[in-house]
Amino acid sequence: MKYQDIKKMDKAALEKTMSEIRLELMKDYAQISAGTPPKSPGMIKQRKKTIARIKTFLQEKGAIEKQ
Repeated sequence: MKYQDIKKMDKAALEKTMSEIRLELMKDYAQISAGTPPKSPGMIKQRKKTIARIKTFLQEKGAIEKQ
C-alpha cells in the first residue's frame, strides 16, 4: 500500500487495514514455523513496511499514543 493511499483513508479504516495485514503476517510466520515455505516470501517484507507506514502516519496525526 502506498503512502498516498494511506493519506486518503480515515483512522478507522487504517486501523482495520492494519489489523488485517497483521493477521496475514501472522499466518505467514505460522507457515514458516511449521516448516513450509510461505506462498509469497516477498510479501512478508511488504506487509511489514505497510504496517510501519500506517503507524507512522497515525503517529504524525497524533492518533495513537507512543508505546
